[in-house]
Amino acid sequence: MATTGKIFLEGVFVLEKAFTIEDLKRILAEGAGISENIDLSADILDIEFAMLGYDSLALLETAGRIEREYGISLDESILGDATTPRAFVDAVCASAG
Repeated sequence: MATTGKIFLEGVFVLEKAFTIEDLKRILAEGAGISENIDLSADILDIEFAMLGYDSLALLETAGRIEREYGISLDESILGDATTPRAFVDAVCASAG
């Protein structure tokens, strides 16, 4: 697995590249798999994770993978507050600085 990591820029750490919905889809698929009834290539930004077949354990695994791959620390509240992929991606980007 390639590590993207962070760089130090003007006194703060930032991601080397933006975390996107495609990154989230990839990490979800790698960690929790893909439900046979869900098409992750479709527009899923505003569909709740529960409707996509992902429970809190899958999101916990996803958050851990993101932390390791991107070298960031995610607040635990992200798992409860980010109920859709759009909210999750926004929270990851906000956490990354």
